[in-house]
Amino acid sequence: MDNDIVLKTQGLTKHYGGVHALQDADFEIRRGEHVAIMGDNGAGKSTFVRQITAVEQRTRGTVWFDGREVEFDGPLEAREAGIETVFQNLALADDLNVPDNLFLGREKIKFNLGPFSILDYKAMREATLRGLEKTAVKIPNISQPIRNMSGGQRQCVAIARTATFHSKLTIMDEPTAALGVQETAQVENIVRTLKASGESLILISHNMRQVMDLCDRIVVFRRGRVVANLRKEETDGQDVVAYITGAKTQSQYDVEAA
Repeated sequence: MDNDIVLKTQGLTKHYGGVHALQDADFEIRRGEHVAIMGDNGAGKSTFVRQITAVEQRTRGTVWFDGREVEFDGPLEAREAGIETVFQNLALADDLNVPDNLFLGREKIKFNLGPFSILDYKAMREATLRGLEKTAVKIPNISQPIRNMSGGQRQCVAIARTATFHSKLTIMDEPTAALGVQETAQVENIVRTLKASGESLILISHNMRQVMDLCDRIVVFRRGRVVANLRKEETDGQDVVAYITGAKTQSQYDVEAA
């Protein structure tokens, strides 16, 4: 397989009983590429993400990540391999502060004493500050609980995990759906920062303007299948909507990634 491909799926399928939520999804993303996944509600977008991040186990199909075939046992194993995901619900612990959230499940240990091990709070705080700086996220007080932060700040904290742990692939599921104009702009600037750093990103979004501004390529899902693979410079919003609604079909959607 091409060493430039960071993630590839072939025939990825997920059935829930008689419901075919995802069917034979072929997909790939290259290093440094930003790819949007679009589709109507129920098109299979989030189901696709849950399979590649091992939130669920796929019915069948093959996944390659970072040059090798993988079968992750769960999301933590996917994260350890280098896939960071920002889900719609953010998956943050409201009562914990920023460093505790970023290192939740991956705490740095200062002294390993079994059940009484001592955490290295200084190292976690310093790593958190580096991650926030890398993504240009400004949090005035990283020691305050997450519940005291705005929606935009919470979203930025979730995204900052990708920089803190040097992910090989970042996945964002509707990262600005519940944000205002100013907070949306802040998140989009973080995405541009990741692009400038050469990091690969999958963006699930219904926001056509956002997709056209931030992504190199658009993959459209419809009724659990990949129905289009479009380079941004060769398409427009009206064209993408036609694929989403089924008004237009693409007989050959294995466009080579840019």
